[in-house]
Amino acid sequence: MASPPPTTTAGAIEGGCDFLDAATLRSLLTPSALIPHLRSSLPSLSSAVQAPPRQSFSLDPSSSSSLLLMPSWSSDASLPFIGVKIVTSFPHNSVLRLPGVHAAYLLFRSSTGAPLASLDGTALTFLRTSAVSALAAAFLARDDSRVLVMAGAGPLAPYLIAAHRVVRPGLKRIIIWNRTPDKARILARDLQEQEARRENSGVIFEHAECLDEVVGLGDVVSCATRSENPIVKGKKLKPGAHLDLVGSFTPAMRECDDEALARGRVFVDFEVALEEAGELVGAFQRGVMAAEDVAGTLAELVGGAKVGRRSPEELTVFKSVGTAVVDLLAAQLAYDTYLQGSP
Repeated sequence: MASPPPTTTAGAIEGGCDFLDAATLRSLLTPSALIPHLRSSLPSLSSAVQAPPRQSFSLDPSSSSSLLLMPSWSSDASLPFIGVKIVTSFPHNSVLRLPGVHAAYLLFRSSTGAPLASLDGTALTFLRTSAVSALAAAFLARDDSRVLVMAGAGPLAPYLIAAHRVVRPGLKRIIIWNRTPDKARILARDLQEQEARRENSGVIFEHAECLDEVVGLGDVVSCATRSENPIVKGKKLKPGAHLDLVGSFTPAMRECDDEALARGRVFVDFEVALEEAGELVGAFQRGVMAAEDVAGTLAELVGGAKVGRRSPEELTVFKSVGTAVVDLLAAQLAYDTYLQGSP
């Protein structure tokens, strides 16, 4: 982690700009810090944040590479910031053994427009995305959840697993699946080795080669893939399961089938998911459900306007596509905590 800033840090002076790298963000935005922050701030501040639809520009249609811009700003004095996230998506980077997504985040003072900080946008995205999923699970997953099935073994998966464990500490079995079995096996091995260094944990990490064979074991099923075809079949989910859908963010992407949505009570992170999430867009078009059937947003759920889980047998679904609103709230916590000089 970077050294805490001195009293006269450049970031505290209009026109200065600190850099918060990935390691610093991981220390500042732990799940135990970020989840409560979102829980307290989303109901009161989300309506004060302006977040235009993300702009996406195709850079090379032949490789599906793209540039995305996600700006946001607040009209509330307690959130005096402007933020912009710049994301590049190069899916074919996998053949180069490079990450497919890179991002940078810039934070400005809303009263003067002065730059305050540059944040590692990739780490910020992983941290806020996993915290949002876990916050929803705190209201939608069963309190006695014991088994987490993680579909996808990419860089977001460890963040999701860690965040879900914070809100559901009773999770004792983590099963990881990936289209490339070796990736799931390696991640399960690495997380088990990390777990061995913790006292009195008792959590078992394992991998599965067939998702259909294990998805029915999950009290919580979390998906973080770029799949364009359903990988989770609704008929396989057990009563009382909670399905967390994180991966898809375009109408062409889809991680679960229509039956999963029809069986479940569906919540979304923000209303934009009704236009961007392939699972929902497709279900609306096919008449499986209507937008009015969505039970509510995360802010409504957290603020008490909507009721979460209603019974042990109810199947719940949470679909997130991510917005600049939570980027700004997470950046606020990171920057303010950084200036205080303590994680």
